[in-house]
Amino acid sequence: MKRFLKSTAVALTACVMLNAPAQAQRVDGVVKLDILDGGRTASGTYLGALRLTLQDGWKTYWRAPGDAGIPPQFDWQNSQNVGDVSITWPAPEVFVQNGLQSIGYANQLVLPVEITPRNPAKPVRLRGDMDLGVCKDVCIPERLDFDHMLDANAARNPAIAAALAQRPFSAKEARVTAASCHLTPTVDGMQIEARVTMPSAGGREVAVIEPGDPALWTSQPETTRQGDTLVATSEVISAAGGSFALDRSDIRITVLGAKHAVDIQGCSAG
Repeated sequence: MKRFLKSTAVALTACVMLNAPAQAQRVDGVVKLDILDGGRTASGTYLGALRLTLQDGWKTYWRAPGDAGIPPQFDWQNSQNVGDVSITWPAPEVFVQNGLQSIGYANQLVLPVEITPRNPAKPVRLRGDMDLGVCKDVCIPERLDFDHMLDANAARNPAIAAALAQRPFSAKEARVTAASCHLTPTVDGMQIEARVTMPSAGGREVAVIEPGDPALWTSQPETTRQGDTLVATSEVISAAGGSFALDRSDIRITVLGAKHAVDIQGCSAG
């Protein structure tokens, strides 16, 4: 639990602290949000995207932001005729600054969203806000509002198509032949040793393990390769303290490499 509290404090400090020299820098208006239209799909859903445009040198974070970041959060509650929203995350980059590793996007992020309407015969209005952290020499929290009536007749959007093409490979596409998770109790929680048999994703490979429960915190895995098997070891701790259960089918392993990323859902007993 001490490791959890220390890491949480580091992340929050990195994201919201402005020291005296940094206050002289311009930090207003560093990120702009636009809604992109991609029209209606053959299945009746709407394709769109949230486009974040950041000033040069600024970055924002992925859904699992690493040691020094906060994950984006979305509020769609004020939308109209929205039954479900599915997000496709493009493969992120790994950043290392001041000894801390974070995972995210520099300069621009196009985040595709697929919206299922409650009533297919009525229009869809996407309205809400997005909370995120943005960083350069300093890190600041941002809240961005959006309000957009989706265009069912919009043409195919090249920016959305490009972002969808940048998604991580599936386990099948990456030729993953096995993925197992060995669980061992620790003083504070649970250790996961994930073993993924797959060809190299290129260069330095970084594994990210997500336990599937937002109440659980996962440390940055130590990642090594043993021949054709990638080994990632991480500790999972409950933010509330106490014992917890892990469902291996909910565990998500993402491998970030120089050539491509790989998204693996679930693992067998190791």
